[in-house]
Amino acid sequence: MWRKFCNWLLYKHMGWTAEVTEAHPDKYIICLAPHTTNWDFVLGQLYNGATGLDSNFLMKKEWFFWPLGPIFKRLGGIPVWRSKHTSMTDNLAETARQAKTFRLCITPEGTRSPNPDWKKGFYFIALKAELPILLYGIDYEKRLIECTKTIIPNGDLDQQMREIKLYFSKFKGKKPENFALGDIE
Repeated sequence: MWRKFCNWLLYKHMGWTAEVTEAHPDKYIICLAPHTTNWDFVLGQLYNGATGLDSNFLMKKEWFFWPLGPIFKRLGGIPVWRSKHTSMTDNLAETARQAKTFRLCITPEGTRSPNPDWKKGFYFIALKAELPILLYGIDYEKRLIECTKTIIPNGDLDQQMREIKLYFSKFKGKKPENFALGDIE
């Protein structure tokens, strides 16, 4: 029933489409961009509900207050303490290695404001745990959710981050002025 509702709301009522050509193995990282508004979260949850995709996500710890905290955790939220230097990438990579299934969605911008210096934790988690990175783009102008590229981390961070940013360069966020790629030439 939930799946039918999410399908109806996302595709029929809101008019979104999805183009997903990449295989989804038991373990992977989703790199999602652009992230320019809190509506991206709602859209992602509707997409998860419509497809039956079940993934965890990272979110700043400030959102985990009562009553939202328990809801976000139930939806798969993992709080991030940005002010603390923890070994979160190591811990998540180890969790991924030991788990039978592991699906984690990360927005590399790390904020809804323009940030050309994308966070690289998603890349290091995938590299350490030997996971593919599925690139999911959200285009509000076309009302399109797209995943047509997978990156297999090889340790060449600069080259692969450029490749990832180039993939996302064609997508328009809800607030395009909040999306920054930085220098990718």
